[in-house]
Amino acid sequence: MALADKKFSLWILAWPIFIELFLQFLLGAADTLMVSRISDDAVAVVGFSNQLFQALTTLFITVASGAGILIAQKIGSRNSEDARTIAIMAVNVSAVIGLAMSVLLIAVPGQIAALLQLPEHLIPLAKTYISIVGGGMVLIALMSALSTSIRNTGNTKGPMYTAIAMNVVHVFFNYAFIFGAFGFPKWGLMGVAISTVLCRLLATIVLFIMFLGSFDRTISLRDLKTFNRKLFGNILHIGWPLGVNMSCWVFTQLLIFTFLAILGANELAARTYMNTLESFCFMLGYSIALAVQIQIAHLFGAGRVKEAYGLAFRAMWIGLGVVTVNAFLIFLFGKQLLGLFTENKEIVALGVSLLGMNLLLQPGKMINMAVSNALNAVGDTRYIMWTSIFSMWLIATALSYFVGIHLGFGLIGIYACMILDEYVRGILAVLRWRGKKFLNKAESKEKAAVAIRKQTALKA
Repeated sequence: MALADKKFSLWILAWPIFIELFLQFLLGAADTLMVSRISDDAVAVVGFSNQLFQALTTLFITVASGAGILIAQKIGSRNSEDARTIAIMAVNVSAVIGLAMSVLLIAVPGQIAALLQLPEHLIPLAKTYISIVGGGMVLIALMSALSTSIRNTGNTKGPMYTAIAMNVVHVFFNYAFIFGAFGFPKWGLMGVAISTVLCRLLATIVLFIMFLGSFDRTISLRDLKTFNRKLFGNILHIGWPLGVNMSCWVFTQLLIFTFLAILGANELAARTYMNTLESFCFMLGYSIALAVQIQIAHLFGAGRVKEAYGLAFRAMWIGLGVVTVNAFLIFLFGKQLLGLFTENKEIVALGVSLLGMNLLLQPGKMINMAVSNALNAVGDTRYIMWTSIFSMWLIATALSYFVGIHLGFGLIGIYACMILDEYVRGILAVLRWRGKKFLNKAESKEKAAVAIRKQTALKA
């Protein structure tokens, strides 16, 4: 195996991504656990706000995701200079979009929370949290573009080390601000928000320094002016369907949280706690899905389509084994884990009622993640977009409202529709991948290119 192949092997790519995701999970769990010491209302606000932030990140995910796939493809085809240009443009455009979102969230946090049906008694807390953390959206945009660019060069360890440092600092500041430790002011939820922004600022600085040296030719500050219209068009060609796909997911999740807000603050808090537990279930599977996307994009760029085809199913089956075991562990110990977050028996009972359903949800998520990421890696992003528009809006959103709110099945009904959505999208992705549409096109192009090279050599 060549050195480049070793760099892009599934395990070498996946384990640092897993560590990074695991640390993000710990960060979220620590956040939820510490915020729960303030109040269950504070937890509901953090969960609701994070769904809002995820919805808004889709505006720059379009650029970052499309750029990441192209960077891996260009490196696979040994065109590092184009990869470098793509990365620079992704960072610049993401920064501009992130800055615009920061201004919006600082200006009208209360109006946004009210528009999304947050219970009235939670709005004062939401205004504080959304304005501070939302004001740092430009940092989230930069972190996304920087870490995606770095990761798709094959360097998944750099973002991992940054995540380790970020977690340590964040937990320290959270503890200090919530409990007034080490001479810090006791600021409660406002302190958690300030802690989040400080950690993201430090992480952005570290990732930016790392980014400058990630390509064959070091990026200087002068190079940040670089713009190539054709390459940017390629980014958008792959990226805009990814952006629509991500928009579908986060906006439907936001609507689902709005449905939960209609049901009540307890349901909202229970879903937030379950989100934390579910993150543990699928993060290793998701790291495998992200790794196989980088690997397939690299192989696809190099014209090695037969190798790329089998990798998607290999990643899917490995991931299925992992998430099933993790979901079973959560099923066994979920009640005790939920008890760590809250003493409210009604919230714990609501969470426990979802543990068995989580055993069905996680395998569906894994099938969907692994094969959809494989399709994205070869540029078949529009198919994933259309399946997302169909399934997420009709099943995960409209049907969940009908079953959960209109028919009165509540949280259980909404969760059942979320499970159905994952399996529908996963099955459609598998059928598409088995059809090999984009792989066959690439193989035909590669054969034609080889034939031309042979004719040229014979003439010479």
